[in-house]
Amino acid sequence: MKTTTLPDAQALYAALLDGVKGLLRPATRLVGITSGGAWLAERLQRDLGLPGEAGVVSSAMHRDDFARRGMAASAQTVLPFEVEGADVLLLDDVLYTGRTIRAVLNELFDFGRPACVRLAVLVDRGGRELPVAADFAAAHLALPETQLLALARGDDGSLRFTLEDQR
Repeated sequence: MKTTTLPDAQALYAALLDGVKGLLRPATRLVGITSGGAWLAERLQRDLGLPGEAGVVSSAMHRDDFARRGMAASAQTVLPFEVEGADVLLLDDVLYTGRTIRAVLNELFDFGRPACVRLAVLVDRGGRELPVAADFAAAHLALPETQLLALARGDDGSLRFTLEDQR
């Protein structure tokens, strides 16, 4: 596992925090995609001093590879606000093919029709298979298809990236 060339997740979080400030509207609700995006949403909710709790959305039930992957062991969708007419800012750690975002949008719309959905990510690694783009990405990073970039969270809440070879 190569860690020397990985981006500094803590530094990228600081950039994400600044970028998200520019996307916030008075009624914006933060929703993190399990699990890395949920960690980001939770931390941003606190660091931005936003009232209430951030939402969590799972892609598990709407994935196009559900038959192969089954139910993920990650958290389930919890949206502590009315989705109908909401201004939603989705947060994720790594944007890659766009398939997770498609699944998450389907899940979100199961709860109502938001007025607006925008996307902010720590890393956009390219490789899109669907027409999905982030409104804000703290970094852009090209990686081979055989590598998986994932966000990890320490017991103290610190963030770091891991890189796994998928061969």
